Amino acid sequence: MNRTEIRITGFGGQGVVLAGHIIGRACAIHAGNHATMIQSFGPEARGSACSATLVVAETEVLYPYIRRPDIFTVMSAEGYDRYRDELKEQGTLVYEENLVRANLKDGQPSFGVPSTRIAETLGRTIVQNIVMLGFFAAVTEIVPRKAMRAAVEASVPQGTETLNLAAFDAGVAHFDETYGTAKAGAAESTASA
Repeated sequence: MNRTEIRITGFGGQGVVLAGHIIGRACAIHAGNHATMIQSFGPEARGSACSATLVVAETEVLYPYIRRPDIFTVMSAEGYDRYRDELKEQGTLVYEENLVRANLKDGQPSFGVPSTRIAETLGRTIVQNIVMLGFFAAVTEIVPRKAMRAAVEASVPQGTETLNLAAFDAGVAHFDETYGTAKAGAAESTASA
């Protein structure tokens, strides 16, 4: 990993900033890299556009602003519409498939997850962002899953660890069940070519 730029977007109340914080913590504290985060949101506390950007690198991050994200994680249609043109040509799109109608480009790596619905099956929609983090960790492999899981456990409010870890595991499981074999197969076909 040289320098990886990430944007996470959604609306206020979805836990966008916490998700960014957890990714940064996983990369910096639990995986020994460097990370910076910048957050922005509308004047309303809930329902307005919200975004967090991260830069992750093996060396000290001297410029904390992103130019064009390598990874774009989207939890709302408004966030997708606002920032979709920023994603690098071969950047990875990770999105909430029930809330975002993505206009995918040919060859663009994209992965959808029904994170809200999965969170509902766990009994608390509020953990939708943690489901998304589990899925994000599995898709991007930016840090080992174990490091991201440890960052979740260390970052969520005390007493909610069990629920949040179940949400994280559900996001990882969805990736493994939906894309895991296909991703491994693609890697094998590339290696044999």
